[in-house]
Amino acid sequence: MNITSVGSVGSVRSVLSVLSVLSVLSVRSFAQPSGAAILKKLDANDVPENRIVVAEMTIHARRATRTLKLKSWIQGSEKSFTEFLAPPRDAGTKMLKLGDQLWTYTPATDRIIQIAGHMLRQSLMGSDLSYEDMMEDRKLEDMYDAEVTGEDTVLDRPCWILDLTAREEDVAYAARRLWVDEERYIGLKEERYAKSGELLKTSEVTELKRVSGRWVATDAAFRDALRQGEGTEFVIEDVEFDANIPDYIFSKAALK
Repeated sequence: MNITSVGSVGSVRSVLSVLSVLSVLSVRSFAQPSGAAILKKLDANDVPENRIVVAEMTIHARRATRTLKLKSWIQGSEKSFTEFLAPPRDAGTKMLKLGDQLWTYTPATDRIIQIAGHMLRQSLMGSDLSYEDMMEDRKLEDMYDAEVTGEDTVLDRPCWILDLTAREEDVAYAARRLWVDEERYIGLKEERYAKSGELLKTSEVTELKRVSGRWVATDAAFRDALRQGEGTEFVIEDVEFDANIPDYIFSKAALK
């Protein structure tokens, strides 16, 4: 056999191999959208519509575990009303959010209190969530620049890893890392950081269900990295989309 022909065949195979790899890389590069595009689709899925939600929040504190049941009426991203139904000592506690304002009412004191300023960073009912976390409604794309920094798997779903950097000073978290389902554009995992780089909060979806033709995170675990305990589990028991909610629900009068 001619040595030159063997070399030629080897060279052709080598070139084809390189072209094949480049082709695969090109397809992957083309298939992966930009961080901004992923964030836009994520926001589109997360924008609240009129809905009524019944949920349980189980708080695994350092010394005890307790479960609260609540019902929320949500209208778009500007209005929400939440009433705690159980346990008995917390039943009747209510929260009203109108835009960037928040009020709470507790039967024990029979008082309506506005939560503002540094109070927004306090724990909500002793959970790993703050009032600020519950109030967040702005689109992420309006607050952060996003960069795709890798890929991973969460809940057996392929995810893009997005690193977010805040554009403004007044946001609650200077940086975030998100794991976004590559097909459904749903956030499955998140880490939230301070300006110093210190990890403040983590969250991870543990169960998804299809409700009324859309995917809903029905079970998620939240953890405040700066406090002891094993985190807070939030479970959605029932959700009604496109709900007809009367206007009187979103009034301070409804708190009492």
